[in-house]
Amino acid sequence: MRVGFLGAGRIGAFHAEILKDHPDVGELIIGDADPQRARTLAEKLDATAADSVDAVFDARPDAVCIAAATTAHAELIHKAADAGIPTFCEKPIALDVAGTLQVLEHVRAAGIPLHIGFQRRFDAGYRAAREALAAGQLGTLHRAHMITADPAPPHPSYVPTSGGIYRDCHIHDFDIIHWVTGRDVVEVFAVGANRGADFFRDAGDVDTSLALLRLDDDTLVTVQGSRYNGAGYDVRMELAGTEATLVVGLDEQAPLRSAEPGVKWPSQQPYVNFLERFANAYVAELNAFVDMAAGRIPSPCTGEEALEALYVAEACDLSRREGRPVRVAEVRA
Repeated sequence: MRVGFLGAGRIGAFHAEILKDHPDVGELIIGDADPQRARTLAEKLDATAADSVDAVFDARPDAVCIAAATTAHAELIHKAADAGIPTFCEKPIALDVAGTLQVLEHVRAAGIPLHIGFQRRFDAGYRAAREALAAGQLGTLHRAHMITADPAPPHPSYVPTSGGIYRDCHIHDFDIIHWVTGRDVVEVFAVGANRGADFFRDAGDVDTSLALLRLDDDTLVTVQGSRYNGAGYDVRMELAGTEATLVVGLDEQAPLRSAEPGVKWPSQQPYVNFLERFANAYVAELNAFVDMAAGRIPSPCTGEEALEALYVAEACDLSRREGRPVRVAEVRA
């Protein structure tokens, strides 16, 4: 299989490193808005460098992997649909709901399989939690708690184009709570605060977030986030039922310390970023992409599923700005 690779930045290079070792991938064709960056990565991986993004499509690959800048995702998926090529794309599909709907209409008309990158679906802990809940091991689920916290804020230039903390970070929480529980979010109430750098406030964003989600069976879910979690990269999910409580992300690298005397856990250094925390999940995710492109499985995360998570993010952002509960139905197109 020949795979076109669009984007040679940090996450792109990480994905390309995984795909170059896949037994079904015979050639990687790497393109980037910066041709020199594409050439540098291609040389490192013994891959083929394209002179431009369009040149990747001209090479007629069997599949394409989009890891370019967020602002380029929609245009590149449109190009892939025009070329009839199975596609993987990092989230988001587009910068807003309207753009996302246009992309999905084009993808459906072209009939290409599209896999959106929500890597938590491939993490062993989240998969185990989903299976345990479905098997009844937790009893009836009564509450869930989600945390997504970065150890340090992103570069100030990223924030104005990120879509805000609910679309940028918590969209992963919104997708995974649906995937694990099988339930839809029907109502949200979200708040935020700025305790750090002014560039979050200047961009209309917050650096600390909290949301209460109501699922369609009345289960309550709390979602908490921070751009200043100095202890380390912290992503966890707690599911509490009538029979048991299960926690995802509670391992020897969780950035936690106990205040209880004599407790030494955890003993290892905390995770430093999402690439380290989800390294194995990314491998499994891209293996699934290759299987999808080869026609062995359907998309493990469709564009329509990604749209549902975006609707929840939109509702949370509206709730935060207007200071009121918001039904997700309000933001549906």
